[in-house]
Amino acid sequence: MQTILAQSQNGNRLHDPKQNKALIETLSNSTIYQDYERAFSETTGLPVSLRPVESWQLPHHGKRNENPFCAMMAEKSRSCSACLRIQQTLAEGAQDEPMTVTCELGLCDTAVPIKLGEQLIGFLQTGQIFRKKPTEAQFNKTSRLVAEWGIEVEQGRMREAFFNSKVLSSKQYDAMVKLLSIFAQHISMVSNQIVVHQDNAEPPMITRAKEFIEENQAEDLSLGQVAKAVNTSTFYFCKMFKKATGLNFTDYVSRVRIEKAKNLLLNPNLRISEIAYEVGFQSLTHFNRVFKKVVGQSPTEYREKLAG
Repeated sequence: MQTILAQSQNGNRLHDPKQNKALIETLSNSTIYQDYERAFSETTGLPVSLRPVESWQLPHHGKRNENPFCAMMAEKSRSCSACLRIQQTLAEGAQDEPMTVTCELGLCDTAVPIKLGEQLIGFLQTGQIFRKKPTEAQFNKTSRLVAEWGIEVEQGRMREAFFNSKVLSSKQYDAMVKLLSIFAQHISMVSNQIVVHQDNAEPPMITRAKEFIEENQAEDLSLGQVAKAVNTSTFYFCKMFKKATGLNFTDYVSRVRIEKAKNLLLNPNLRISEIAYEVGFQSLTHFNRVFKKVVGQSPTEYREKLAG
Protein backbone atom coordinates (compact mmCIF):
# COMPACT_ATOMS: atom_id res chain seq x y z
CA MET A 1 0.00 0.00 0.00
CA GLN A 2 2.66 2.46 0.99
CA THR A 3 4.72 1.68 -2.11
CA ILE A 4 1.79 2.44 -4.38
CA LEU A 5 0.97 5.71 -2.64
CA ALA A 6 4.58 6.75 -2.63
CA GLN A 7 4.86 6.21 -6.36
CA SER A 8 1.85 8.39 -7.00
CA GLN A 9 3.16 11.10 -4.69
CA ASN A 10 6.46 11.06 -6.59
CA GLY A 11 4.56 12.10 -9.70
CA ASN A 12 4.79 8.77 -11.55
CA ARG A 13 1.43 8.02 -13.14
CA LEU A 14 0.04 4.67 -12.05
CA HIS A 15 0.13 2.97 -15.44
CA ASP A 16 -0.04 -0.48 -13.86
CA PRO A 17 -3.78 -1.26 -13.52
CA LYS A 18 -3.03 -3.80 -10.77
CA GLN A 19 -1.35 -1.16 -8.61
CA ASN A 20 -4.13 1.34 -9.25
CA LYS A 21 -6.78 -1.24 -8.38
CA ALA A 22 -4.96 -2.27 -5.20
CA LEU A 23 -4.78 1.33 -4.04
CA ILE A 24 -8.47 2.00 -4.64
CA GLU A 25 -9.45 -1.28 -2.98
CA THR A 26 -7.46 -0.32 0.11
CA LEU A 27 -9.15 3.07 0.27
CA SER A 28 -12.57 1.47 -0.38
CA ASN A 29 -12.08 -0.86 2.58
CA SER A 30 -11.08 1.96 4.92
CA THR A 31 -13.45 2.89 7.73
CA ILE A 32 -13.60 6.53 6.69
CA TYR A 33 -14.76 5.66 3.16
CA GLN A 34 -17.29 3.05 4.25
CA ASP A 35 -18.79 5.45 6.79
CA TYR A 36 -19.04 8.15 4.14
CA GLU A 37 -20.56 5.80 1.56
CA ARG A 38 -23.21 4.69 4.03
CA ALA A 39 -24.04 8.25 5.11
CA PHE A 40 -24.14 9.53 1.53
CA SER A 41 -26.39 6.72 0.30
CA GLU A 42 -28.79 6.96 3.23
CA THR A 43 -29.03 10.76 2.94
CA THR A 44 -29.35 11.11 -0.85
CA GLY A 45 -30.81 7.75 -1.84
CA LEU A 46 -28.12 7.57 -4.54
CA PRO A 47 -25.31 5.09 -5.17
CA VAL A 48 -21.71 6.22 -4.69
CA SER A 49 -18.62 4.40 -5.89
CA LEU A 50 -14.87 4.76 -5.61
CA ARG A 51 -13.20 3.54 -8.79
CA PRO A 52 -9.66 3.50 -10.21
CA VAL A 53 -8.69 5.56 -13.23
CA GLU A 54 -8.74 2.50 -15.47
CA SER A 55 -11.82 0.36 -14.98
CA TRP A 56 -13.88 -1.91 -17.21
CA GLN A 57 -16.74 -2.39 -14.80
CA LEU A 58 -19.95 -0.49 -14.15
CA PRO A 59 -19.19 1.34 -10.87
CA HIS A 60 -22.74 1.27 -9.44
CA HIS A 61 -23.82 -2.23 -10.50
CA GLY A 62 -24.79 -4.25 -7.44
CA LYS A 63 -24.28 -1.23 -5.17
CA ARG A 64 -26.67 0.09 -2.54
CA ASN A 65 -29.35 2.32 -4.16
CA GLU A 66 -28.51 1.26 -7.71
CA ASN A 67 -31.21 2.54 -10.06
CA PRO A 68 -33.47 -0.48 -10.90
CA PHE A 69 -33.75 0.70 -14.52
CA CYS A 70 -29.95 0.91 -14.84
CA ALA A 71 -29.63 -2.49 -13.17
CA MET A 72 -32.01 -3.89 -15.78
CA MET A 73 -29.96 -2.41 -18.63
CA ALA A 74 -26.68 -3.62 -17.11
CA GLU A 75 -27.86 -7.20 -17.56
CA LYS A 76 -27.87 -6.81 -21.35
CA SER A 77 -24.59 -6.73 -23.25
CA ARG A 78 -25.57 -4.00 -25.76
CA SER A 79 -26.82 -1.53 -23.16
CA CYS A 80 -23.98 -2.48 -20.80
CA SER A 81 -21.51 -1.51 -23.54
CA ALA A 82 -23.22 1.88 -23.86
CA CYS A 83 -22.86 2.39 -20.11
CA LEU A 84 -19.17 1.49 -20.25
CA ARG A 85 -18.65 4.10 -22.97
CA ILE A 86 -20.13 6.69 -20.60
CA GLN A 87 -17.68 5.62 -17.90
CA GLN A 88 -14.79 6.08 -20.33
CA THR A 89 -16.04 9.55 -21.25
CA LEU A 90 -16.22 10.47 -17.57
CA ALA A 91 -12.70 9.15 -16.92
CA GLU A 92 -11.33 11.23 -19.78
CA GLY A 93 -13.23 14.39 -18.87
CA ALA A 94 -12.96 14.44 -15.07
CA GLN A 95 -9.17 14.56 -14.86
CA ASP A 96 -9.06 17.87 -12.98
CA GLU A 97 -12.63 18.76 -12.01
CA PRO A 98 -16.06 17.14 -11.61
CA MET A 99 -17.84 16.17 -14.81
CA THR A 100 -21.43 15.13 -15.50
CA VAL A 101 -22.48 13.11 -18.56
CA THR A 102 -25.97 12.21 -19.76
CA CYS A 103 -26.29 8.74 -21.25
CA GLU A 104 -28.27 7.80 -24.36
CA LEU A 105 -31.21 6.83 -22.18
CA GLY A 106 -31.34 10.26 -20.50
CA LEU A 107 -29.81 9.49 -17.09
CA CYS A 108 -26.90 11.46 -15.60
CA ASP A 109 -23.69 10.22 -14.00
CA THR A 110 -21.04 12.37 -12.32
CA ALA A 111 -17.37 11.68 -11.59
CA VAL A 112 -15.20 13.69 -9.17
CA PRO A 113 -11.41 13.26 -9.45
CA ILE A 114 -9.34 12.06 -6.48
CA LYS A 115 -5.68 13.05 -6.35
CA LEU A 116 -2.66 12.38 -4.20
CA GLY A 117 -0.76 15.62 -4.47
CA GLU A 118 -0.96 16.36 -8.19
CA GLN A 119 -1.45 12.72 -9.21
CA LEU A 120 -4.86 11.45 -10.35
CA ILE A 121 -5.59 8.03 -8.81
CA GLY A 122 -9.34 7.54 -9.22
CA PHE A 123 -12.85 8.94 -9.07
CA LEU A 124 -15.81 9.22 -6.74
CA GLN A 125 -18.94 8.62 -8.79
CA THR A 126 -22.68 8.91 -8.35
CA GLY A 127 -25.68 9.40 -10.57
CA GLN A 128 -28.25 7.27 -12.41
CA ILE A 129 -30.70 10.13 -12.00
CA PHE A 130 -32.84 12.42 -14.11
CA ARG A 131 -32.27 16.17 -13.91
CA LYS A 132 -35.90 16.69 -14.93
CA LYS A 133 -39.00 14.58 -14.44
CA PRO A 134 -39.12 12.04 -17.29
CA THR A 135 -41.93 12.38 -19.82
CA GLU A 136 -43.96 9.87 -21.77
CA ALA A 137 -42.26 11.01 -24.96
CA GLN A 138 -38.87 10.40 -23.35
CA PHE A 139 -39.91 6.90 -22.33
CA ASN A 140 -41.16 6.13 -25.84
CA LYS A 141 -37.82 7.27 -27.28
CA THR A 142 -35.98 5.08 -24.77
CA SER A 143 -38.20 2.11 -25.60
CA ARG A 144 -37.43 2.49 -29.31
CA LEU A 145 -33.69 2.70 -28.63
CA VAL A 146 -33.78 -0.39 -26.41
CA ALA A 147 -35.67 -2.23 -29.15
CA GLU A 148 -33.12 -1.12 -31.77
CA TRP A 149 -30.41 -2.57 -29.56
CA GLY A 150 -32.23 -5.90 -29.74
CA ILE A 151 -32.92 -5.96 -26.00
CA GLU A 152 -36.02 -7.82 -24.93
CA VAL A 153 -37.46 -6.38 -21.72
CA GLU A 154 -41.04 -6.66 -20.45
CA GLN A 155 -42.57 -3.25 -21.23
CA GLY A 156 -44.47 -2.83 -17.97
CA ARG A 157 -41.43 -3.70 -15.89
CA MET A 158 -39.25 -1.29 -17.84
CA ARG A 159 -41.84 1.51 -17.60
CA GLU A 160 -42.11 1.15 -13.82
CA ALA A 161 -38.34 1.21 -13.33
CA PHE A 162 -37.90 4.13 -15.74
CA PHE A 163 -40.48 6.42 -14.12
CA ASN A 164 -39.38 5.47 -10.59
CA SER A 165 -35.86 6.71 -11.27
CA LYS A 166 -34.73 9.42 -8.87
CA VAL A 167 -35.13 13.03 -10.03
CA LEU A 168 -33.01 15.87 -8.62
CA SER A 169 -33.29 19.57 -9.35
CA SER A 170 -30.19 21.39 -10.57
CA LYS A 171 -29.75 22.92 -7.10
CA GLN A 172 -29.99 19.54 -5.38
CA TYR A 173 -27.64 17.92 -7.85
CA ASP A 174 -25.05 20.69 -7.52
CA ALA A 175 -25.15 20.30 -3.73
CA MET A 176 -24.65 16.56 -4.07
CA VAL A 177 -21.62 17.06 -6.35
CA LYS A 178 -20.24 19.51 -3.80
CA LEU A 179 -20.47 16.82 -1.12
CA LEU A 180 -18.50 14.44 -3.31
CA SER A 181 -15.90 17.11 -4.03
CA ILE A 182 -15.37 17.84 -0.34
CA PHE A 183 -14.91 14.17 0.43
CA ALA A 184 -12.53 13.73 -2.51
CA GLN A 185 -10.39 16.50 -1.00
CA HIS A 186 -10.54 14.74 2.36
CA ILE A 187 -9.29 11.50 0.84
CA SER A 188 -6.46 13.39 -0.82
CA MET A 189 -5.46 15.07 2.44
CA VAL A 190 -5.34 11.89 4.51
CA SER A 191 -3.54 9.88 1.83
CA ASN A 192 -0.21 11.49 2.63
CA GLN A 193 -0.65 10.39 6.25
CA ILE A 194 -1.09 6.84 5.00
CA VAL A 195 2.22 7.14 3.18
CA VAL A 196 4.03 8.21 6.33
CA HIS A 197 2.16 6.05 8.85
CA GLN A 198 1.68 2.69 7.15
CA ASP A 199 -0.23 -0.02 8.98
CA ASN A 200 1.69 -2.95 7.52
CA ALA A 201 4.29 -4.85 9.53
CA GLU A 202 7.85 -3.67 8.94
CA PRO A 203 11.36 -4.65 10.12
CA PRO A 204 12.23 -3.35 13.63
CA MET A 205 15.16 -1.46 12.10
CA ILE A 206 12.75 0.56 9.92
CA THR A 207 10.47 1.23 12.90
CA ARG A 208 13.41 2.55 14.93
CA ALA A 209 14.57 4.65 11.98
CA LYS A 210 11.10 6.23 11.64
CA GLU A 211 11.04 7.02 15.34
CA PHE A 212 14.48 8.63 15.10
CA ILE A 213 13.37 10.70 12.09
CA GLU A 214 10.19 11.77 13.89
CA GLU A 215 12.15 12.89 16.95
CA ASN A 216 14.79 14.75 14.94
CA GLN A 217 12.88 15.93 11.90
CA ALA A 218 13.60 19.60 12.65
CA GLU A 219 17.35 18.94 12.47
CA ASP A 220 19.56 18.71 9.38
CA LEU A 221 19.21 14.92 9.12
CA SER A 222 21.45 12.81 6.92
CA LEU A 223 21.14 9.24 5.72
CA GLY A 224 24.36 8.36 7.51
CA GLN A 225 23.10 9.71 10.83
CA VAL A 226 19.95 7.60 10.75
CA ALA A 227 21.80 4.48 9.59
CA LYS A 228 24.22 4.90 12.51
CA ALA A 229 21.31 5.37 14.93
CA VAL A 230 19.91 1.96 13.95
CA ASN A 231 23.33 0.26 13.88
CA THR A 232 23.59 -0.61 10.22
CA SER A 233 25.59 0.42 7.16
CA THR A 234 24.41 3.32 5.04
CA PHE A 235 24.15 1.14 1.92
CA TYR A 236 22.08 -1.59 3.63
CA PHE A 237 19.85 0.92 5.40
CA CYS A 238 19.19 2.83 2.17
CA LYS A 239 18.20 -0.39 0.39
CA MET A 240 15.94 -1.67 3.19
CA PHE A 241 14.31 1.71 3.83
CA LYS A 242 13.31 2.10 0.18
CA LYS A 243 12.00 -1.47 0.08
CA ALA A 244 9.92 -1.04 3.27
CA THR A 245 8.50 2.41 2.62
CA GLY A 246 8.53 2.78 -1.15
CA LEU A 247 10.30 6.12 -0.67
CA ASN A 248 13.90 7.14 -0.68
CA PHE A 249 15.22 8.65 2.56
CA THR A 250 15.00 12.29 1.43
CA ASP A 251 11.40 12.00 0.22
CA TYR A 252 10.29 10.28 3.42
CA VAL A 253 11.85 12.95 5.65
CA SER A 254 10.20 15.63 3.50
CA ARG A 255 6.78 14.04 3.99
CA VAL A 256 7.25 13.81 7.75
CA ARG A 257 8.11 17.50 7.79
CA ILE A 258 5.14 18.38 5.59
CA GLU A 259 2.78 16.56 7.98
CA LYS A 260 4.17 18.65 10.86
CA ALA A 261 3.83 21.80 8.74
CA LYS A 262 0.17 21.02 7.97
CA ASN A 263 -0.56 20.99 11.70
CA LEU A 264 1.32 24.25 12.27
CA LEU A 265 -0.59 25.93 9.44
CA LEU A 266 -3.68 25.63 11.64
CA ASN A 267 -2.17 28.41 13.76
CA PRO A 268 -2.91 31.70 11.93
CA ASN A 269 -0.35 33.54 14.07
CA LEU A 270 2.59 31.64 12.57
CA ARG A 271 4.12 32.95 9.35
CA ILE A 272 4.73 30.38 6.63
CA SER A 273 8.44 31.17 6.68
CA GLU A 274 8.53 30.43 10.44
CA ILE A 275 6.78 27.11 9.86
CA ALA A 276 9.21 26.15 7.08
CA TYR A 277 12.25 26.57 9.33
CA GLU A 278 10.46 25.09 12.35
CA VAL A 279 9.89 21.76 10.59
CA GLY A 280 13.44 21.52 9.25
CA PHE A 281 13.52 23.13 5.80
CA GLN A 282 16.51 25.38 5.17
CA SER A 283 14.81 27.37 2.41
CA LEU A 284 11.32 28.81 2.07
CA THR A 285 11.44 28.20 -1.68
CA HIS A 286 12.30 24.54 -1.15
CA PHE A 287 9.53 24.22 1.44
CA ASN A 288 6.93 25.69 -0.93
CA ARG A 289 8.04 23.42 -3.76
CA VAL A 290 7.96 20.23 -1.66
CA PHE A 291 4.64 21.18 -0.02
CA LYS A 292 3.03 21.68 -3.45
CA LYS A 293 4.41 18.36 -4.68
CA VAL A 294 3.12 16.40 -1.68
CA VAL A 295 -0.18 18.15 -0.92
CA GLY A 296 -1.12 19.36 -4.38
CA GLN A 297 -1.43 23.01 -3.37
CA SER A 298 0.80 25.71 -1.90
CA PRO A 299 1.03 26.31 1.89
CA THR A 300 -0.92 29.56 1.39
CA GLU A 301 -3.68 27.81 -0.58
CA TYR A 302 -3.83 25.02 2.01
CA ARG A 303 -4.16 27.51 4.87
CA GLU A 304 -6.87 29.47 3.01
CA LYS A 305 -8.84 26.27 2.39
CA LEU A 306 -8.64 25.41 6.10
CA ALA A 307 -9.88 28.87 7.00
CA GLY A 308 -12.66 28.66 4.42
